[in-house]
This record gives sequence, structure tokens and C-alpha cells, in this order.
Amino acid sequence: MIRCAWVTDDPLYIKYHDMEWGVPLHEDTKLFEMLILEGAQAGLSWLTILKRRETYRIAYDGFDPAKIAKWNSTKIDQLLKDPGIIRNRLKVESAIINARAYLKVRDEFNSFDEFIWSFVEGRPIQNSWQEIGQIPATTAESERMSKELKRRGFKFVGSTICYAFMQAVGMVNDHVTDCFRYALVKDKP
Repeated sequence: MIRCAWVTDDPLYIKYHDMEWGVPLHEDTKLFEMLILEGAQAGLSWLTILKRRETYRIAYDGFDPAKIAKWNSTKIDQLLKDPGIIRNRLKVESAIINARAYLKVRDEFNSFDEFIWSFVEGRPIQNSWQEIGQIPATTAESERMSKELKRRGFKFVGSTICYAFMQAVGMVNDHVTDCFRYALVKDKP
């Protein structure tokens, strides 16, 4: 079975690639979770975050933005002692900032899904990369998303992070064409 070249032999990574990566995601809370986790990944490997995702879900109150928006210094100090997450103060504090910004966006657009998917006009971009080296780190869409998220107060949302988010939540199909998942996620709404 041929997979994208970035997948290692780690069973967790294989499962993530085979079941999640590139599949269009439209659930608001899950989109928020992925945005926070992509920001946490900055400077690290995705596998590092993936191995901690379940701990993050517990520590980050199920990625409930209403709860995260109310975190205080006591909660931040508690999280910075948790070895199950990335203990970076700026990344933890950005989750609070992003939760507050998320709630405003959700209220303005009726859903975060509607807002975030507008950067690809509501449908996944279907790429047809033959090799992993052809896949860009950023695109015009990720640049626009990054600028708009920053304008709205979000943190850890540079263009590269936004493009990784877009790949993960299926806003773009960046499975290489010979990967068995390419055809399975192609043209899914």
C-alpha cells in the first residue's frame, strides 16, 4: 500500500494519515482543536503533537473554546507543569487568545466552519502532486487566511501553520497522486 512519503512506520502516524489527514472537516470544535494543535506544533514534528493529542484534549477542556477563553493564570501555571503537553507559555497563552477570537468569529459568521472554509470557497482544493517535494509550504489561500486570522487577533497562525491546518482538515487534498488515500478524499465536500 502506497502512502505519502512523510508517513513514518509509527502506527499512530499511519492511522492519522489513513483516517484523518486530508478528509474535509466541518465540525467547529474539531476545527478549533486542529488550529490550536497546529499552532502547538510550530517548531516541532506533527508526530510529537499527535502523541500528545489525547492529553491535550483532557488538559485543554475538550478544546471547548468557551472554557478556554475563561482560563486564568492558575490554569496556565497548571498547564505549564503538565508533561503531557508542550509546555511553552506563549503557546498556552495563545490558546486563550485564540479561543476568544474564535468565539467572536463564530458569532459573526454563525459558525467557524463557514468562516474558515471561505478561504477555499467552501470546497477542497484538489491538487495533483506526484512527489512530496512539489507540495508547497504556503499558498495564496494560506497567506490570506493567516492575514485575516491575525487581523482578528489570533496567534500562532502564520501562513505555514495555516497551510498545514488546511491540509489536515481537508481544505486541500495534498495526498500525492500515487497514495492510496488520494482518490478516496478527492472531491469530497
